[in-house]
Amino acid sequence: MTISDMFRNAAFASKAWPYEEARKLLKRYADGAPEKGHILFETGYGPSGLPHIGTFNEVLRTTMVRNAFHALSDVPTRLVAFSDDMDGLRKVPDNVPNQAMLTEHLGKPLTQVPDPFGKYESFAHHNNAMLREFLDRFGFDYEFVSATEQYRAGAFDEALRQVLRRYQAIMDIMLPTLRKERQATYSPVLPISPRSGVVLQVPVEVIDAEAGLVRFEDEGETVEQSILSGGAKLQWKVDWAMRWYALGVDYEMAGKDLIDSVTQSSKICRALGGRPPEGFNYEMFLDEKGEKISKSKGNGLSLEQWLTYGPQESLAFYAYREPKKAKQLHMGVIPRAVDEYWQFRVNYPRQAVEQQLGNPVHHVHDGKLPQGELPVTFGLLLNLVGVMGDASRDQVWGYLQNYVPGASAETYPELDALIGHALAYHRDFVAPTLKRRAPDTNEAAALRRLDAELAALPEGASAEDIQNIVYAIGKDEAFGFAELRDWFRALYQTLLGADQGPRMGSFIALYGIANSRRLIADALAS
Repeated sequence: MTISDMFRNAAFASKAWPYEEARKLLKRYADGAPEKGHILFETGYGPSGLPHIGTFNEVLRTTMVRNAFHALSDVPTRLVAFSDDMDGLRKVPDNVPNQAMLTEHLGKPLTQVPDPFGKYESFAHHNNAMLREFLDRFGFDYEFVSATEQYRAGAFDEALRQVLRRYQAIMDIMLPTLRKERQATYSPVLPISPRSGVVLQVPVEVIDAEAGLVRFEDEGETVEQSILSGGAKLQWKVDWAMRWYALGVDYEMAGKDLIDSVTQSSKICRALGGRPPEGFNYEMFLDEKGEKISKSKGNGLSLEQWLTYGPQESLAFYAYREPKKAKQLHMGVIPRAVDEYWQFRVNYPRQAVEQQLGNPVHHVHDGKLPQGELPVTFGLLLNLVGVMGDASRDQVWGYLQNYVPGASAETYPELDALIGHALAYHRDFVAPTLKRRAPDTNEAAALRRLDAELAALPEGASAEDIQNIVYAIGKDEAFGFAELRDWFRALYQTLLGADQGPRMGSFIALYGIANSRRLIADALAS
């Protein structure tokens, strides 16, 4: 059996969620490739705002399922990033200029709203350009598709005729889900006003499904108009279903907040004669208080913030893990994500193929892991920067070179990048919270013993030797620590000004015995 055969066999049995999702697609087409010759993955984007961390996560996770499918099947795949840019502008975003100008264009398709930044032909064109730049930045393999272009080019015309043919069936699906007052005005079809250019939310009467003709009221006037080739768009749940039907979408995931939308759109897709895509509903991110993240509130963490304080692969690692479990997304999760990513990456080469396929880094890198290692943890790096104060990258490297002979930015490029993240994280997030407390009587006695033991060691003593000394002091009943962790907490709070910290043996070896003794002297003098 070849390595690729072993890999494929293991992938068929793997419980890693991307493989479980990919196997849904194998089951969907048990008799081979679909008639269109490929499997179509889709992600959706609403261009009324800029791309954000949720956009990244959805494309990333969909890409992970796509990669998993490639491991199981030789059937070609495509990934479409679909922009719903014919949607009407419902409200003016808070984070853009020229708010008054945008207010004048409320209700119009986003591709008909001027760009408040003055760079592109419309607001949607600006945000679509940002989306493509965003996805390209992370190296995603995708095809961009614009709703406006599809509608206007007639690509959706046959599907729109089918919507009119199945109009009553769609109404029968949607009306029971709506409030009484909404039922009176609801229409699956939203005609574009020939007078104002606004996407109209008005009742519609089907006149001729084959010609695409509908009748509606526009400012008191009865209008008959074709919905084909850009004359209308669809209400969004119907639009989603029509898109699945027209494009032949096989896989699309969505947030837990869209479960009802997925249910209704799936029913509508079936009513049109299509088959809804496979997919799953992922949980939403929460802020550090456990509240749902809201763009308008500004709670939570932006993509730019994460990438300031941690590398991209640490975010991908965090997004991969337990997608159906609500997770907090705030500054405090970044250091652990960085270090856990590296723990899994170090373990990967030593694992059997079955374990590798369940290792998050396999899915972060699609099985093609970069070379390189990390001689210190990110947590340790943060503690070093914390005691150094206002340090430069070169100064940090000075300490690291004492700890790891021959270390440099050239030999450890990923560590060099992490130093930049650590300096930024310390400056913006850690430094304002650091507060060293004075030791109590027993803690002071233990610190004096530690100082004496360190004084007896050579400057180049190993981290393990130092750790053994730290352990022995914490276990010595003379100092009265109920548990070893009480001693460690005392070290972190009195020396580092934090409640949590590194393995002290590694920290003292990295910071240097002489420097560490000065920290102890400062603590005893406080």
